Amino acid sequence: MDNLEKRIKINGVINGLLLGVILTALSIFSYYFITAITSSPVLFVAGPIMFSVFIPIFAVVLFCFNARKKIGGYWTFRQATTGIFIMFLTAYLVQFAGKNLIFDKVIEPNNVQMTQNAAINAKVAILKERKTDPRVIERNIIELKKDFNQQKNLTVGNTIQGMVFSILFVFLFALIFASLFKREPGFVNTNTP
Repeated sequence: MDNLEKRIKINGVINGLLLGVILTALSIFSYYFITAITSSPVLFVAGPIMFSVFIPIFAVVLFCFNARKKIGGYWTFRQATTGIFIMFLTAYLVQFAGKNLIFDKVIEPNNVQMTQNAAINAKVAILKERKTDPRVIERNIIELKKDFNQQKNLTVGNTIQGMVFSILFVFLFALIFASLFKREPGFVNTNTP
């Protein structure tokens, strides 16, 4: 049993590294998608949802099936939770390092400003399409700028607090996915003729 637990944990780390790279790539692509590729307000909203929700869920499902298959096709709820949590935590750490530390700080240090400009352009286009009063449009722009300014001024404490909440959510998602993907071996009744 010890060997199985070890394989589950190693699998979780390997799958987490792969998932983290996928999530980081999707996150970076989503940034370029909304800031440079699309000018459509609809795609500005739909693109990030596709890249941060639907594709990652599909990838997680594939990784969960793959992890269960690699250990023989069966795992208990506890084993599934352990393997999936390790996978999610590793993926989160890879994405945090790749996107938040390297990409946001070194490669694209003005990403908040670029995202803000894209968000304002999309919001203005939607409001103009609805023939909204220019004063209402101006208030919406001020609100968006205020929201983005809060993102720019993150402290170390806010970052740590965000990480703690993220890890709690990672554990919650691991529990949910473990309940969906657990598969205990069937019991064979040896007392019947």
